[in-house]
Amino acid sequence: MTNQGTRGSMAKDFVDPNWPHIVIVGAGFGGLAAARQLGGAPVRVTVIDRNNYHLFVPLLYQVATAALSPADVAEPIRHVLGPYSNIRVVLGEVTGVDTGARQVALSTGETLSYDRLVMATGSTSSYFGHDEWRAVAPACKSIEEARVIRSRILSAFEEAERDSAADREALMTFVVVGGGPTGVELAGSIAELARYALTSDFRRIRPETAKIILIEGGPRILGAFPDDLATYAERALRQLGVRVMTDMPVESITAEGLTAGGQFIPACTVLWGAGVAPTGAAKLLGIEPGPGGRVPVRSDLTVEGLENVYSLGDVAACLDEDGRPLPGLAQVAQQQGNYLGKALRAELTKGQKSKPFRFHNRGNAAIIGRHAAIFDFGRFHMKGYPAWMLWAIVHVVLLVNFAQRIRVSLQWLWRYLTYRRGARIITTPVVRQAGR
Repeated sequence: MTNQGTRGSMAKDFVDPNWPHIVIVGAGFGGLAAARQLGGAPVRVTVIDRNNYHLFVPLLYQVATAALSPADVAEPIRHVLGPYSNIRVVLGEVTGVDTGARQVALSTGETLSYDRLVMATGSTSSYFGHDEWRAVAPACKSIEEARVIRSRILSAFEEAERDSAADREALMTFVVVGGGPTGVELAGSIAELARYALTSDFRRIRPETAKIILIEGGPRILGAFPDDLATYAERALRQLGVRVMTDMPVESITAEGLTAGGQFIPACTVLWGAGVAPTGAAKLLGIEPGPGGRVPVRSDLTVEGLENVYSLGDVAACLDEDGRPLPGLAQVAQQQGNYLGKALRAELTKGQKSKPFRFHNRGNAAIIGRHAAIFDFGRFHMKGYPAWMLWAIVHVVLLVNFAQRIRVSLQWLWRYLTYRRGARIITTPVVRQAGR
């Protein structure tokens, strides 16, 4: 007990109240990377997040489709940043920013003064002005939403198993809206769940006969990828039994199904993967948002028109060397966080200015299913089994700690050898309308 108390006192003694104070709002890929780069430096760092965990969003769809558990893709922020005595973690939500007084107001009633402010609040789902669809077509941007999706998928099969299921076809129809990486990965994973993991679990239905439909409003899926990779992905989805429907703009979504391109599709489970929007950081800062509602930033990630305020990740409108907006990818946010953490450390401790941020593209990927994935490295493309293996390796390496890497690797190995999924737990009751 004495030793623990002594270590705690020593840790606190290393934090000088006169050190510059950096407030980081958001502990996603960008915010966490910036904080880690500042760990151990003679600065005070406060990391604020509405959740007490860092979420590995690229694998969240696997929680939604029973391949992984929430603990496999989330890690407590305090555990990640615990080794750094100069970093404080605050659970709360920012309700206001006074850039003149350099103060941040929190939902807890606390007010923090800062010398540098970093906005890394990420993105949320966008329903393109139809927020009423959110209740009947959940997106997959949080653990809570992933649990809802998992429960809806599994509950649909459970209800279809009943002798009294009059709408069995609608119960066994799953529609995913959006042909980007999220929609493709979600549709492929649902197809594998139905075709492999659930085949021996039911007696009155055949899960492998379930209809999985991917709806895309544009002329083809994976519009951000080259044509050859998108064509391969569509072919791989069809081989899994996924029906791909393009040029089908969504007109309405109800509890009974979806209307797209003038066609009504009866379905008890509609899932949303069509779009994202930045959180309201621009409004908090009191500035006009840039393209897509993002915060306009300079090449050093400082916010246009503000002093000592930075923005990065999905919420920042950052341009590449050719003047094009950088995509909302985890690798972009992580590189920006590493850059900004090092830049602030050099500036505040040595008075050095850093070179402008430059993004180094390490490839854009999407997984379709077993042995099927695509990787776009710009001039070089990869698809099939090699891309699938590389995708798995990259995502395991990007997990924040060693224990998560071991857990996820073992889960994937078990799933590969047995075709089984161990997280088939219904945790959120599904209430359907009368007559459904």
